[in-house]
Amino acid sequence: MSARAVSGRWFEDLAVGTVVQHATRRTVTETDNVLFTTMTMNPAPLHLDHDYAAGTEFGKPLVNSMFTLALVVGLSVPELTLGTIVAQLGIDDVRFPAPVFHGDTVRVETEVVSARESKSRPDAGLVVFEHRAHNQRDELICQARRTGLMYRRPSES
Repeated sequence: MSARAVSGRWFEDLAVGTVVQHATRRTVTETDNVLFTTMTMNPAPLHLDHDYAAGTEFGKPLVNSMFTLALVVGLSVPELTLGTIVAQLGIDDVRFPAPVFHGDTVRVETEVVSARESKSRPDAGLVVFEHRAHNQRDELICQARRTGLMYRRPSES
């Protein structure tokens, strides 16, 4: 195996109840929203049309929730899974309790809610992460559970 960047945590480091406050935060821009929305072929005027959005209860465009979810997962990668994940197996229980707008800054915390050894892979375990994202007003904007197949710490041989 070629050398890889590793800053994530190994299966053994992911005890249930572990909470990680992710260091990197990100301010969402209009460009982020327009590019993501158009790249994913979503024509919803609520994301792309300022005039249309002005007439909604929000008064301005909403950030595409799929971008929000991708950002939340991405912000967690350096401290959790970079170089230590075999594969992402699923994302469940996704909620968006408050809207995200251009200019909002997103921060994420992650809690390990379950962890078990893999029955089929002795070099890995399954971990369920609960990601919780807040904006600069401390409003919960996204919550999701993500299952990862995580490598065990390599032996010192």
